[in-house]
Amino acid sequence: MGILATALKKFHGGVHPKEYKELSRHCAIEELPMPKRLYVPMHQHIGAPSDPCVEPGTQVFKGQLIGEPNGFVSAPVHAPTSGTIQGIEEHVSGHPSGLTMPCAVLIPDGNDQWHPELKGLEDPYNADPQAIRDKVRESGVVGLGGATFPSFIKLSPPQGKVAELLIINGVECEPYLTCDARLMEEHSQEIIDGIRIMLQALQTKQCVIAIEDNKPGAIQAMRRAAQETKNVQVVSLPVMYPQGAEKQLIEVLIHRQVPSGCLPIDVGVIVHNVATALAVREAVLFGHPLVHRVVTVTGLGIARPANLNVPVGTPAQDLIDHCGGLKNGVKKVVMGGPMMGVALGDLQAPVVKGTSGLLAMLARETVQEPEQPCIRCGNCLQACPVQLTPCEMAWRAKHDLIDQLDAVHLMDCIECGSCAYVCPSHIPLVHYFRYGKLAMAAKKHDKDKAELTRQRNQAKQARAEAEKAEKERKKEEMRLASEARKKAAAASQAGESAPAKPVPTSKPAAEESAP
Repeated sequence: MGILATALKKFHGGVHPKEYKELSRHCAIEELPMPKRLYVPMHQHIGAPSDPCVEPGTQVFKGQLIGEPNGFVSAPVHAPTSGTIQGIEEHVSGHPSGLTMPCAVLIPDGNDQWHPELKGLEDPYNADPQAIRDKVRESGVVGLGGATFPSFIKLSPPQGKVAELLIINGVECEPYLTCDARLMEEHSQEIIDGIRIMLQALQTKQCVIAIEDNKPGAIQAMRRAAQETKNVQVVSLPVMYPQGAEKQLIEVLIHRQVPSGCLPIDVGVIVHNVATALAVREAVLFGHPLVHRVVTVTGLGIARPANLNVPVGTPAQDLIDHCGGLKNGVKKVVMGGPMMGVALGDLQAPVVKGTSGLLAMLARETVQEPEQPCIRCGNCLQACPVQLTPCEMAWRAKHDLIDQLDAVHLMDCIECGSCAYVCPSHIPLVHYFRYGKLAMAAKKHDKDKAELTRQRNQAKQARAEAEKAEKERKKEEMRLASEARKKAAAASQAGESAPAKPVPTSKPAAEESAP
């Protein structure tokens, strides 16, 4: 089928962590009861945060805009239910820094009433591609596989670029997580509808749905749903982490590598998550913004694992309470997967659009050994799917050799955690990588700021010199004008004091002719 390879290819590296998917794989999706209070962050996506556009005391409908996008790479934020905006305030978040962020505090009214003006496109499967993109954009749909990149941008290939293949990512290679698998089993036809809308937006005729073979129920459901849809194929992949990363998935399926600094569209591919396809359907078919998502609540430390459909802004504590609370001996609670997720310091941190899981982990599920010196075993090099040198990257970041991080291509790291998983010295490699990236960004910011200051100083100096030159020019003009006036006055005075010259008279013609 087009650029899709006839045989699968293995990407470099990868690991096989213990899955723990059996804890929740058979848990059907449940509706979480509406919380008493929602904390809806204004920054739930890659790019610029949204600007709040509601005041305290505002009555809002479900799906009503409460945060306007701020720039092209940004996404609007909508009310997850109907109720009253109590205020806009700083609240704890699931960010690795542990910092707070601006959130709209929403008190639900219990009606859960959609905004009456929300509506979809009349014929989304044959609609104008730009109309689909606009609807996806205004609905705040972002990538739900974890990256949270605004989806309308991926549905808008740059001029000169053609999407030859749409890949729907149902790999879900992170251990513990089963939310995507349950979506594919329970909402397979709706996902296919979303794929058809995406194909129309991209003007692409080929699609492949990639699912790892540890999800037989999802594979069967998606193949059954895709039977009537032309050019949509379901491919079963062998289990390997991090096969769900889009660059690795592209290499497996079409044998093309996305070059450093490039995007999948540069090799003719667009990748979207299965949950994103479902969100696109809801946005384009009904006009419903992205205000809820399915979250896997699991781990050996939770009383009852579950897959919950959760309003965005729900505190993590509410999910834990609904699942029976934490068992004794819980070491940490992680938002996301165990390989790439973030340990929560406060269980009041809210669920956001990119939250795929909430893991309650006992001590035996986490790494307890202290960090030891690197023994240069090379395990991290063999495990890295991007073929980097994690030991070198971590050493330079740890010793603040920020200027040397570009040389080891730190920015190409996808932070999958494969290197840390196989490290016998238990070095928290990903922590060093994140620190290094932040340090590089800070240094670039300082450099850009210094360059801007230099340009402003140069412009200020140029303005001062121009003003000085203008003053000198005007002074010179005034001096010349003064001298000219003085000369004119002197000439006038000289003309008045000089004796009158005799005026010659003409002689008669006879005298002129006389000898």
